[in-house]
Amino acid sequence: MESRVLTGAPAIRGLPFIRKPAARFTASCGAPALKSTGTFNDGGNLIWGNQLRPAILLEASAAAVVSPVTKREYLPPCPAAASSSAEGSDSSGPVGFFQKYPAIVTGFFFFMWYFLNVIFNILNKKIYNYFPYPYFVSVIHLFVGVAYCLVSWVVGLPKRAPIDSNLLKLLIPVAVCHALGHVTSNVSFAAVAVSFTHTVKALEPFFNAAASQFILGQQIPFTLWLSLAPVVIGVSMASMTELSFNWTGFISAMISNISFTYRSIYSKKAMTDMDSTNLYAYISIIALIVCIPPAIIIEGPQLLKHGFSDAIAKVGLTKFVSDLFWVGMFYHLYNQLATNTLERVAPLTHAVGNVLKRVFVIGFTILVFGNKISLQTGIGTSIAIAGVAMYSFIKAKIEEEKQQLKKA
Repeated sequence: MESRVLTGAPAIRGLPFIRKPAARFTASCGAPALKSTGTFNDGGNLIWGNQLRPAILLEASAAAVVSPVTKREYLPPCPAAASSSAEGSDSSGPVGFFQKYPAIVTGFFFFMWYFLNVIFNILNKKIYNYFPYPYFVSVIHLFVGVAYCLVSWVVGLPKRAPIDSNLLKLLIPVAVCHALGHVTSNVSFAAVAVSFTHTVKALEPFFNAAASQFILGQQIPFTLWLSLAPVVIGVSMASMTELSFNWTGFISAMISNISFTYRSIYSKKAMTDMDSTNLYAYISIIALIVCIPPAIIIEGPQLLKHGFSDAIAKVGLTKFVSDLFWVGMFYHLYNQLATNTLERVAPLTHAVGNVLKRVFVIGFTILVFGNKISLQTGIGTSIAIAGVAMYSFIKAKIEEEKQQLKKA
């Protein structure tokens, strides 16, 4: 809880001076000693346990004080206050440690973000190897996440933020683009190697820059466009010799890039003071409603005819259900952690972290699934990732300069 400190507070005249309490009262109230910081005449602060409290200067009035007083004294707190202060000190111990070493907390956020992302991609691809129904799996991803959010709201962690019709209208386009991008990403994951999908998705900054320039009318610096050239070249090189290449996977990944680009555009229009956890929960709920009809129409008949039965015959009902549950949980948590990490670090740090995350995902999925890649595909992927890193670095520096100018 934030403590407000009063420094240089004016003296309060006309109040009777509180003299030192009787010994009997002091003995019964075993209060901790008070220490002062600064001078009382300057409005020094009293430190009580672990909390900062403003020191109230009680100036003796001529009517209330008979003899001059050179030292001001205060009533000590009662036992209940002393015990609560001690409890507060004990409970805030870990918080003090994390505040003292914020880099440890930030490093933990990055680690969990990478870990959950890698696990999600690996488990997701394993499911598609025996259950190739990306529309239904996409619904499961969102359904598990929404269930998690609803349970969190019930227990009050976090407390549900209210939403009105105006905010709902702003969030619907964001959620629709989120749903479309999520589904098409999964269609690509199911059709081609995970590493290739992530290589194609490295083109997302190119679409973001194009949308900003030609749709939003924002002038994109030439250096940013120049940094995107290696991305386009690298993705093209990787696509030409990718062993798992097919047009379904490639086009789906490109549609995903366009969808997430429009999601960014609509997100800027839907800026709100709502916290990121509640905001992502509402977007997930709307996206789930959007994804259910296509899944029923496109994959429903096949699932009822042989999809579920084939998957259960291959891996068993328990593993099938548990895989779907955990892949949905990993999907929601890594997205939530990505948002929380962005709130803790500067744009440049998050941009670099996002690039490294893609490197981790591509590298680990190649190792786990043993995907064979040609030399040209490897070089193209490396060039594309390097281009994304350059773009992210330059863009983040520009954003930081804008923020500094606004503060100035």
